[in-house]
Amino acid sequence: MNSDFFDRKFNDNEADVLDELDLSTAVHPNRRSTEVVLALPAAMVERLDIEAERLGVTRENLIKQWLAERLGSTSGHSRGY
Repeated sequence: MNSDFFDRKFNDNEADVLDELDLSTAVHPNRRSTEVVLALPAAMVERLDIEAERLGVTRENLIKQWLAERLGSTSGHSRGY
């Protein structure tokens, strides 16, 4: 997206600028992460990849989103992850 277009839309208070953002890839700049290594059956990874591709997100973001939903995260889908 052209940044001039985004800036103009934001400054003119046109529509909700969140409609113009891909929140599935958004990250919170001050959120500390811990790496976790997880061994999964190959068939499960394949199914994860199919679902991630269908939704247009990475496997990692899909897993984070599903974990957040399961754990009752109040931050919403994958926002901040």
